[in-house]
Amino acid sequence: MKTKIHKISPSSFVVEAGQMAYSISTGRSYGGDMTIFNAARNPNWEYSYQNVMGKRIVAFGPGNDMPIMVRDLVQDNNLAPGILQRQKGLLYGQGAFLYRHRVKDGRIIREYDDDPNISAWLRSWDAKRFIEKALVDYLHLQGFFALHILERGQRLGDRLGRKPRIARLQFVKATNARLEWAESRQLEDVKHIFVGDFENDCLTSGVRTFPVYDPFDPGKYPVSASYNYSYSFGRNFYSTPAFMGAIRWILRGSDIPTIFRYVTDNGLNLAYHIHSPALYWERKKDVLREKHPDAQETELDAMVAVLKDKIMGTITEVLSGKKNAGKFFESIDFYDPDGNLCTWKIEAVDQKIKDFVESQLKIGEAANSAITSGMQLHPSLTNIMVNGKLASGSEMLYAHQIYKLSDVAIPEMVILDPINQAIRFNFPETDLQLGFYHQSLMTQEETAPEDRIRNN
Repeated sequence: MKTKIHKISPSSFVVEAGQMAYSISTGRSYGGDMTIFNAARNPNWEYSYQNVMGKRIVAFGPGNDMPIMVRDLVQDNNLAPGILQRQKGLLYGQGAFLYRHRVKDGRIIREYDDDPNISAWLRSWDAKRFIEKALVDYLHLQGFFALHILERGQRLGDRLGRKPRIARLQFVKATNARLEWAESRQLEDVKHIFVGDFENDCLTSGVRTFPVYDPFDPGKYPVSASYNYSYSFGRNFYSTPAFMGAIRWILRGSDIPTIFRYVTDNGLNLAYHIHSPALYWERKKDVLREKHPDAQETELDAMVAVLKDKIMGTITEVLSGKKNAGKFFESIDFYDPDGNLCTWKIEAVDQKIKDFVESQLKIGEAANSAITSGMQLHPSLTNIMVNGKLASGSEMLYAHQIYKLSDVAIPEMVILDPINQAIRFNFPETDLQLGFYHQSLMTQEETAPEDRIRNN
């Protein structure tokens, strides 16, 4: 079968293949900035499945690349990575420790305690590292994936008559995990989770399939996978970043350093405007014509151009450089045949760079404020200057207290729930669970004199 390609326009082609003909159109390719911008505006990418390596998956984002887009969006911004890092530290506090709830004087309190067996199990698979990774994915995407792996002897079933136990949890990057499509378009009906290098269409990694973890029967499968998330309003499957509404500001804030770079690298940057009389060059051309009577007009124009470059080079040398202080430029005024004064003029150019820079910096300040608000962190907790000043100690203290009271409980529940389910399954007799421990900050007045921070 012969194949022919016919170009019908700069961006359109027709491919003949046997008895069939196919039209191909090529359009503008948008960069990642435009893609993430469209992702924020287009909520309906979960309407149908995508086929990857023969698997029907739920696309994560318009191009099945939401984790990649968010990664690139954040890392190109000067503020977002630091805010997310600060949020991670604020959530993690002093670490994850075992505790039990107690009721004291009508208040629910946490009583932190230790269980050697549970602590040894947590250390055996480096639970701290798992929690840190889960924190990062959760803060970026409001969810994370994990594998629940039974002890090796139990992966063959209950042939030995022992109760199954979960050996460890394994973190799976969001770039490497996708949900299986469910015709009901309900997350509760998803039966499998696929793991592979979806950033590169799984071409070299292939796709591994895991059944969805059953919290009511944790020992059901030798290895199962879970998607742990905070629900995003109106979404059927995946959660979306909490800062989706701040994407425009993140992009704008990321653009400002680039704008400054292009201004300095490619800007006009004129210091002086030199006015030279046209009649002056005409007379120079007449003098050259008398010296070279056989020269053509184009040759005379070239001679004038050489002369102009020489004169302008001399003026440039005089006007530029601090070594030229005290030098002067001399010109002779004359009148044209109509009596009009012809004179050289050198004027300083007001580039108004100061106004431009100040306007861009104001946009940057607005972007910083919008980004911190969109990423749900008070500016006083990010060391960002508001109205030209940093937050006071009391403002930081109150912001930290409000953050602990309002912004820790839900992320803690989602991030630590897979581990706490495993603790309840492996150690059914215990009432302990993991929680983030946060020390209470105190003002200097509340601190004993010997423990106060002093200036040496």
